[in-house]
Amino acid sequence: MSDKAPTQKRVQKWYFGGLASAGAVCVTHPLDLLKVLMQTQQEKKVSLITFTKTVVKNNGIFGLYNGLSASLMRQLTYSTTRFALYEGIKDYLAPAGQKITFPNMLLAAGLAGGIGGYIGAPADLVNVRMQNDMKLPPEKRRNYKHALHGLWRVINDEGFIKIFNGSTTTACRAAMMTIGQLASYDVIKAFLLKLDAFDDNPITHFTASVGAGGVATFLTQPLDVIKTRIMNAKPGEFKGVLDVVNYTAKLGPLGFFAGFVPAFARLAPQTILVFLFLEQLTQHFGTVVKP
Repeated sequence: MSDKAPTQKRVQKWYFGGLASAGAVCVTHPLDLLKVLMQTQQEKKVSLITFTKTVVKNNGIFGLYNGLSASLMRQLTYSTTRFALYEGIKDYLAPAGQKITFPNMLLAAGLAGGIGGYIGAPADLVNVRMQNDMKLPPEKRRNYKHALHGLWRVINDEGFIKIFNGSTTTACRAAMMTIGQLASYDVIKAFLLKLDAFDDNPITHFTASVGAGGVATFLTQPLDVIKTRIMNAKPGEFKGVLDVVNYTAKLGPLGFFAGFVPAFARLAPQTILVFLFLEQLTQHFGTVVKP
């Protein structure tokens, strides 16, 4: 008889997704900042290396962490909501004692992401503005001290409704992101666990999260470019979403994938770290359930 104690099955708590995402963004924020700078650049040929050198030269190495407080606030609102709702909606849609179907999994991810996108839109707007501030001339910078100061400034200077500027695009992107990340991760992980070479361990979690990061980047990049331009726009610069689409289309089809390399370079490690952190939180601190 084996002396090995049976492994307890644990499930994640509703706030683990937000904590895991906040931890991951502390590592990947510089890449997110570079992605935003590239997306708001109209010229075609400006490389990631050029942007990196410019940021470090003008702002020092810590300039790569400009707007970190807004990124953390975004993850603690947006990601907490989408992870929590995704698990809740999956449980609701799954028949008792059965696994959820793939269409229902996509539906759960889309709904959770869309709602999370709206809730996280104010923090996302401040995040984009704080990151892009360094590109502006000193006299045109917004100079938000931190995320809460940025929110107060937007509400005070531009009106409460302004904090949801671009929220529709943000919600659509968030829906695609959640489908690309969470649903893809679940599908890829389940597939890997059917193979003899994989067990429920960090190697499997890493492999599944790399695939999910690639899917998420491809699905969300066009919406991410449009969202970033809307949020960073000056009052009256664009008439609406279609105007932004036309503006971006002047660069050709690849204009909608501006910043794709830093986006994937940021989203791949972001996705990997999120799920590695999430799985560890769940395995060590999750709620114990009956097998």
